[in-house]
Amino acid sequence: MRAIVIEEFGGPEVLRPQEIDDPTPGPGQVLLDVAARGVNFIDVYQRSGVYKVDLPFVPGMEASGTIAAVGEGVTDLKVGQRVGWAMASGGYADRATVDAGLAVPVPDGVSDEQAAALLLQGMTAHYLTCSVHPVAEGQTILVHAAAGGTGLLITQLAKARGARVIGTVSTEEKEAVARAAGADEIIRYTKTPVAEAVRDLTGGEGVSAVYDGVGKDTFDASLASLRPRGVLALFGQSSGLVEPVDPQRLNSAGSVYLSRPSLAHFVTDREELLGRARDLFELVEQGRLDVRVGGRYPLEEAGRAHEDLTSRATTGKLLLV
Repeated sequence: MRAIVIEEFGGPEVLRPQEIDDPTPGPGQVLLDVAARGVNFIDVYQRSGVYKVDLPFVPGMEASGTIAAVGEGVTDLKVGQRVGWAMASGGYADRATVDAGLAVPVPDGVSDEQAAALLLQGMTAHYLTCSVHPVAEGQTILVHAAAGGTGLLITQLAKARGARVIGTVSTEEKEAVARAAGADEIIRYTKTPVAEAVRDLTGGEGVSAVYDGVGKDTFDASLASLRPRGVLALFGQSSGLVEPVDPQRLNSAGSVYLSRPSLAHFVTDREELLGRARDLFELVEQGRLDVRVGGRYPLEEAGRAHEDLTSRATTGKLLLV
């Protein structure tokens, strides 16, 4: 089968297609014919060596497809069933094995592409807005990279809970995309200092929460945008790692809270995993959650997909199909 194999850490050029043996499912696993794969910053972190993985390595932490075989002991999933998964590697291939406990059944009203575009980023948006800082009606929140895959989903979920959403974007095109998802106010960070604009838009009060997947370039503005006792949810670092922080800064900012969450800690058992996925799939089937695919690439062009993702020129979700 075809697979993208990383044999050394580096740039997009290390994402090389190879022909390798088909995998076989072990006990408690399922074998999938992969239909679509999400391209995420965690793939970039693993490819570059920021997150260490054993080499050689087939990346791809999010995908969807059809079960081709089940391993010993798997009783609740069957051959021919469509499933998706997140938080397990191996998706950048024609076939992949995954622990059955991570495989989420995909309902008929959700396509393979929607499932592959939704599980990692969608469940991230879900735990951020429902668990890390449960958004409440009437609150104002700030979403960085509001036209990106996760940003668009956070915006929609927060609006569904009654929030006023301020989004940051870099271009006029991205502003239009974020507004179409429901963002009430947009800050073009290339033109206006973010924290200053937030204070203007909130009458000097600040926001209840900042959802920041950018990291180094936005952290200071995020902290300065919070109201007293607000929450900064730093869930990613697309611009680089944040420098060490003196806890006194949290006090000076208004006794604010800083969280560095990760999806794995918010799907700690199968019931929680299925519950978050079920919520998202139901919203898609009801037409209340738009899953925007911003680019589709053949598997062999995984490197180009990574280049486009890190360029910050894209909107929505990128898929390998």
